[in-house]
Amino acid sequence: MPEVFITCAVTGAGDTVGKSDKVPFTPEAIASDVIAAANAGAAIAHIHVRDPITGEPDRQIAYYQEVVERVRASQTDVILNLTAGMGGDLVIGSVEKPLPLDPNQTDLAGATERLDHVRLLHPEICTLDCGTMNFGEGNYVATNTHDTLTEMARQITTLGVRPEIEVFDTGQLWEAKALVDQGLIDLPVMVQLCMGVRWGAPNDLNTFMALVNNIPEGWTFSAFSLGRDQLPYVALAAVAGGNARVGLEDNLYLDRGELATNQTLTARAKQILESMNFDVIGPESVREKLELTKWVP
Repeated sequence: MPEVFITCAVTGAGDTVGKSDKVPFTPEAIASDVIAAANAGAAIAHIHVRDPITGEPDRQIAYYQEVVERVRASQTDVILNLTAGMGGDLVIGSVEKPLPLDPNQTDLAGATERLDHVRLLHPEICTLDCGTMNFGEGNYVATNTHDTLTEMARQITTLGVRPEIEVFDTGQLWEAKALVDQGLIDLPVMVQLCMGVRWGAPNDLNTFMALVNNIPEGWTFSAFSLGRDQLPYVALAAVAGGNARVGLEDNLYLDRGELATNQTLTARAKQILESMNFDVIGPESVREKLELTKWVP
């Protein structure tokens, strides 16, 4: 049977905490959901952190550290994938007066600072958001310049961490290829196709397959979409030769009117894949496939 693995993105940085009481936002709750998703079949857990009081997205190292330490202390075998996408948030002042930037929403950090938690905690994977784009409504620009990505890729590779290249549009895959060609990212390469995120690549079949058909031979990819399209994309990604991602970062519902948990979404994804005669592999097999280095304290 063809092999496929599941990533669970447990909380994200979107405005979801007020929409579902299932979205974890304290370090304890995030770690608990990572463990539950792993037990349900996820080989990889993609992790953001939030302010434990307000639920707002955050990037304090102490929150990442508590999540990672709790998961590792549980002896749960799961591959940790920490986001490195935070610190690239640019929000202009207004459409008529872009400067000064909005001080309450802009969060711009240097390449080294954006990887401080990765350097400290030694995950097996961290993300590399491979481009700049208008992100959703309003005046927010997700900012990842070419020079920033070049330096982040260099540092991630030096740390012995596998970057998961997050691709939100076709040009970002082009940039990813350039980083690999420059020797900044080692083989085997891992790509996450992020479909249907405004205003990146729409999640229609033509756009999705255009991206899939441009992934170089030998690269490993996963793909996901948002909301009601998350679970159909589990099947679509696998049929296209990739792997699946689910989780409350991208979708809050299991069925119409039924709020999901990370555990139930992962279990449903595994059920879908096994019903299609895919072999859902665990973390040890994924480590071998992606040549990951598991940190041993």
